[in-house]
Amino acid sequence: MERILVIGCSGQIGSELVLELRKTYGNDNVFATDIKDPPEEIRETGPFQILDVLDYKNLLHFLVRHNITQVYNLAAVLSGNAEKIPLQAWDINMRALMNTLQAAQQSSAKKLFWPSSIAVFGPTTPRHNTPQLTVMEPNTVYGISKLAGERWGEYFFNKYGVDFRSVRYPGLISYKTEPGGGTTDYAVEIFFEAIKNNSYECFLSENTALPMMFMDDAIKNTIKLMDADPDTLSLRSSYNMAGMSFTPKQIADEIRKHHPDFSITYKPDFRQAIADSWPASIDDSVARKDWGLFDEFDIEKLSSTMLFKIEERIT
Repeated sequence: MERILVIGCSGQIGSELVLELRKTYGNDNVFATDIKDPPEEIRETGPFQILDVLDYKNLLHFLVRHNITQVYNLAAVLSGNAEKIPLQAWDINMRALMNTLQAAQQSSAKKLFWPSSIAVFGPTTPRHNTPQLTVMEPNTVYGISKLAGERWGEYFFNKYGVDFRSVRYPGLISYKTEPGGGTTDYAVEIFFEAIKNNSYECFLSENTALPMMFMDDAIKNTIKLMDADPDTLSLRSSYNMAGMSFTPKQIADEIRKHHPDFSITYKPDFRQAIADSWPASIDDSVARKDWGLFDEFDIEKLSSTMLFKIEERIT
């Protein structure tokens, strides 16, 4: 029986991942942890505990005490916030990873998922249909920490046998949780503002194309990777994950199909430079070949679902 620990269960990914894992493995076998209180549904459906991943001794003790076999470490300071506190963000992101890698090595929790990001790419990377293996020279704190993390994960796999698995998430879009300080957050905010105010001021320019994925697809693919036969995995750094690519203008046009009077203005801030250094589209053919990555949502289905669910939630 798998015993699973999710670190960072209160965040955008964790809050939905925990519930999906509990459907598969049973409520009592998926342990949710964070440094802050989780959504009510997580607390009510299974075990939750306050746990700071930066506290190595407590982390290792937790893995041993609960006979954990898999760890999902989602703790991180995201791209936009990281640029405001660069040294602190580097310290948090890297210590969180190194603690889980070492704890996995020293316990029975040999299978470890850690999210990378399209932020590992930089301004010298080919921007369109970015391949799995390419130039990687990130120029943000978040991207640098993610690239370093990929290398450490592969090192612990080769050196110590830790079953490290990772994907490079594109922007993730969900109606269930608020954005957490990332550069792609506009693609969530825009739907909430469309319902609340029928207008939105975007912090990126209108033609800034970025890869995005609906959260349902991201969660299903994350679990699919963790369930994959290790012999099928050709990479132990991190897999490209593409989703769909669109611009703020394109998503605004989709919203107008449902709300014809919706208006958008553009006021780029410091996140524009971050977005300009990232790919506009991604090639994820290696993940599709190795472990069957798939996605069901395109821009039309994404937009209609987001608008319907947010309106339902608000009213």
